Amino acid sequence: MKIKLERKEKRNKVKKVPTIKVGTHKKMTTALWILLLASITFGVYKNFTAIDQHTTHEKEVIEQRVIDTNKIESFSRNFITIFYSWERNQKALDQRTEKLKDYLTEDLQILNADMVRTDIPTNSTVESIQFWGIEPIDKNNFEVLFTVNQDITEQKKKQTTHSAYTFTVHVDDKENMVIIKNPTISSIPTKSKYKPKVSDSGGTVDAKNTEEIDSFLKTFFKLYPKANEKELSYYVNNRALKPINKEYQFLELASANYSLKDGQVIAQISIKYLDPLTKTTQTSEFNLVLQKFQNWMIMN
Repeated sequence: MKIKLERKEKRNKVKKVPTIKVGTHKKMTTALWILLLASITFGVYKNFTAIDQHTTHEKEVIEQRVIDTNKIESFSRNFITIFYSWERNQKALDQRTEKLKDYLTEDLQILNADMVRTDIPTNSTVESIQFWGIEPIDKNNFEVLFTVNQDITEQKKKQTTHSAYTFTVHVDDKENMVIIKNPTISSIPTKSKYKPKVSDSGGTVDAKNTEEIDSFLKTFFKLYPKANEKELSYYVNNRALKPINKEYQFLELASANYSLKDGQVIAQISIKYLDPLTKTTQTSEFNLVLQKFQNWMIMN
């Protein structure tokens, strides 16, 4: 009897590939989501905070600009009139000192105590005051720049002096004012050496067009002072020049400079008129843009 033995092949056991189960890391996932949401929230907060700060800054600037400087000017004018006027007698000087208490801090009252004495040989009156600037230093303080003309009398001799000064006015939240910096010698703007640039035609507007433009402008400016809106519309596009309803008499096209730009003519001109009421000759300067269609037109 034969016994048949069957050999079973040994199968290699397949190793299981490790896998990550999401369920087992819920805490880590939650932490990552919290971190992400916190970052987004912080970014949004910073953005809105920056906008709010910017808005607040802009609001502060606007508030400084709308402060009524007319009140500061009136306060300053009254002070200047008292400060730069005096008579050489004790009663008048005492009255002046008393009035200045309404404008100066106590420290400045002491500082100016010896400005005018009874032995001074002059009298002074304020002839005129001119303000050149009232500029904010910060929210409550303003620098005032002004000139004052004083008539100075010494014995029988009288002369006028012209001086420039600055001082500082403090304005509190109730708009009450006090001078916190003494009048200090200063300077005022003088004539600038700037010369406006005149467009150079450089031959770009030929002689024929120059002659046509001259003729057109002379015709127009003879009519312009008395012309109504409908009459102006034949010469002017889109109401570039409006009616003035004056009796001015045209005298001449005093000067003219033409240059070409983008198919249009840039005209810088001077027109002389006689004002029959004042009997004076007035010279008006115009910067115009001209263009030719069937006829020349003033575009701007």
